[in-house]
Amino acid sequence: MQHSARTGHRSTVRRLVAVVPLVCALSALVSCTEQEKALSTPCGVVVDGSGSAAAVKEGFDSEAKLKDSLVEFLTDQQCGTVDFAPVTRSSRSSSCRQRQVDLDPPHEANTDQKVQRADAQQEAAVAALAELTCARKQNGSDVWGALARIGEAVPGHGGAPKLLVVSDFDQADPEFHLSRQNLTTEGRRARVIDSLVKKRGLPGIRGMDVFPVGLGMQYSAKPSEADDFESFWVEALEGRAKAHVDSRYKR
Repeated sequence: MQHSARTGHRSTVRRLVAVVPLVCALSALVSCTEQEKALSTPCGVVVDGSGSAAAVKEGFDSEAKLKDSLVEFLTDQQCGTVDFAPVTRSSRSSSCRQRQVDLDPPHEANTDQKVQRADAQQEAAVAALAELTCARKQNGSDVWGALARIGEAVPGHGGAPKLLVVSDFDQADPEFHLSRQNLTTEGRRARVIDSLVKKRGLPGIRGMDVFPVGLGMQYSAKPSEADDFESFWVEALEGRAKAHVDSRYKR
């Protein structure tokens, strides 16, 4: 009986010795796949397909600027979702549409979230370029309408939405041409904004952060006009639409 007990004890010890490395390995696996902080910021990307956005001497090359700024923006702003809108002749009703991309997809306990999120950002980059390709076929420069459309598209939960707008902001649709307006003083800019709002209404971007890329690049050789142009947009977006303009991604 004593011999049998000792044999049983040794067998139990051997089983425990075999199990311990497995437990350690599983513990290491869990630590390697520690879950990342959830991404919840709703984001939007506006891409300009107008003639001035072409990769030519007089253009600002929206494709290059999109590629240069998009992933940085999505990462910095901890975007959980991203929606898209085009700048075309009539942006709000444009047929160019890309579905929302989930940048923090559902996952299993052992999912490598860093890889999964990187893949989602790549999916967003592909969608943004597809939106740009479509916008180029429709041409036009209805920036105001694109802002209205992206404001309607982004979710209203998860904090203040962040909007990356890759455009020179040269509003030129069938109803309104910004280049024909006098923007040289604050009073004149206010009257132009009044006219624009009367014709087109306000985009629903109150409380959102707008990050322009390419704003005013057409005036790079005319600093005074560039200052007036940028002032117009800051006054329109912050003073009227009640958004916040942040130029950190300006290229």
